[in-house]
Amino acid sequence: MKLKELESRLQDLTGFDKPRIELEQYETQPHLAARILYTIEQSYGDIAGKMVADLGCGPGRLTIGSALLDADFVYGLDIDPAALELFTRNSNEADVDNVEAVLMDVTTISDTADGGRMSGLFDTVILNPPFGTKGNKGIDVQFLQAALRLSSHAVYSFHKTTTREYLMTRAAKDWDVEMSVVAEMKFDLPQSYARHKRASVDVAVDLLRTVHRTKTKENT
Repeated sequence: MKLKELESRLQDLTGFDKPRIELEQYETQPHLAARILYTIEQSYGDIAGKMVADLGCGPGRLTIGSALLDADFVYGLDIDPAALELFTRNSNEADVDNVEAVLMDVTTISDTADGGRMSGLFDTVILNPPFGTKGNKGIDVQFLQAALRLSSHAVYSFHKTTTREYLMTRAAKDWDVEMSVVAEMKFDLPQSYARHKRASVDVAVDLLRTVHRTKTKENT
């Protein structure tokens, strides 16, 4: 599928009507989702034919986009039942049948039996986590650690650029993974909540690729 067609298909999906501020339900905009997914596939081959998970999937743009790029199967995980209902409607509208919605608090994955059973289940995990700005400090790291547990190979995650040095240090010293910056971008956060005074806010964001060292060594 060409990039332009992918973006067009993602633009047709329905976004949040009433996003929940406590969950930081900012959507991944269609143009950004399309370009990121296209880069992941064209540059690294980490979507087509792969088992993929999208943590905190919301309406499902990254999940459905991965399916449209010929992932073997994609699971969208989210804590919000309403978001998963929207995800299901979007997947039906997009006419993709290689996706499934899973109701789950991904921050508890490391502490549950489900987390153990799902360890290393996915080739690729993609996530646009909460940034931890609404009284949830550190939740972005919890999402990333969950993704590392679920993946057998690569994790692609969005993070505020201001956290780059911290995450790179944790990756090298604590997690035994290799982390690199795939792209630097401005994340356009539209006026989702009534208290927002500006139409949108641009936040500097990195797309990080994190790969398990053991997997890297096997492929060399």
